[in-house]
Amino acid sequence: MGRVAALAGVSVRTLHHYDEIGLVRPSARTAAGYRAYSAGDVERLREVLAYRRLGFGLREVAELVGDPSTDAVAHLRRLRGLLLERRDRADAMVSAIDRELEARAKGLNVTPEEQLEMLGARLYDAIGGAYTATRRTEPRIAAQIWDALGDAQTVLNVGAGTGSYEPADRDVTAVEPSAVMREQRPAGSAPCVAAAAESLPFEDQSFDVAMAVSTVHHWGDPIAGLREMRRVARRVVVLTFDTDEPGWQDRFWLARDYLPEFAAVLAGFPPLAGMADAIGARAEPVPIPWDCADGLFEAYWRRPGAYLEDRVRRAMSVWTRVGPEAEQRAVRSLGDDLDSGRWAERNSDLTDLDAADLGLRLLTA
Repeated sequence: MGRVAALAGVSVRTLHHYDEIGLVRPSARTAAGYRAYSAGDVERLREVLAYRRLGFGLREVAELVGDPSTDAVAHLRRLRGLLLERRDRADAMVSAIDRELEARAKGLNVTPEEQLEMLGARLYDAIGGAYTATRRTEPRIAAQIWDALGDAQTVLNVGAGTGSYEPADRDVTAVEPSAVMREQRPAGSAPCVAAAAESLPFEDQSFDVAMAVSTVHHWGDPIAGLREMRRVARRVVVLTFDTDEPGWQDRFWLARDYLPEFAAVLAGFPPLAGMADAIGARAEPVPIPWDCADGLFEAYWRRPGAYLEDRVRRAMSVWTRVGPEAEQRAVRSLGDDLDSGRWAERNSDLTDLDAADLGLRLLTA
């Protein structure tokens, strides 16, 4: 026990306590009668200490390590996801602190909102670092968006992120509130203004068209942002999501079978009809190709194994919104169903589809 305590960096008293409460009980005895840890005992101890250092209480840890359906690999995957989540949040806080330090060094006033940003960093600042790995322009979706732009020459891209879907043959101005996202825009991309959709720093009718792609659900006030786009541009094109259709939560197998929390993520999202009315738009469906190059949440509907990859999930805001416990449960269940063949049985109708309507809608006004 002393040797294990030294290796693990804990006290012998801690190990005695874990033994007393049944959390980690040495399963062997030495010839002299001392308690000894088998390889399996050490593995369990490693899991217990890792969860403890992530802030879980002893009762929660006991439930986690006592789950008979979870093996060592599943625990490692869960721990890795939790650590990545913590790292992303820490990175976001560091970015917020750096911005405030820079402002104070210049003698600038720091508003209360900016001070609190360190604790509640913007969602894109927390997930934005992973965007360049999987979030790219999907040519077939881009063609539909660019066709909706018509003959517009001056384009405002609101919530522009790293610049996906910005047409190369137009005069584009980008708007993006997240410094993390702005810093990842490639060299030579459109000039980018630090601003929010709800308060665009442009005169009325400054642009031929204002576009927004897969960003409205991140805005604090989507309707206000859409009206701002209508104010500064003669036309508006928005790629968004439809929550009007009855049973919309069950359109996508990942939300239906593994992540019911997805419905809560969009619980306060305005209905599609309300968004369309706000700008006088018509809506049309945007099918998602089976081999979609843009790693949005629904992109891998025919490639389920992709959702088991951390690098794929890190670029999807949904996982940050539902939290690490829901994420790891969903990943674990999906992995089990892929291994057993249950996923293939449930979703055999998807095999021959080239594209799927999973709720993406293009609003054109």
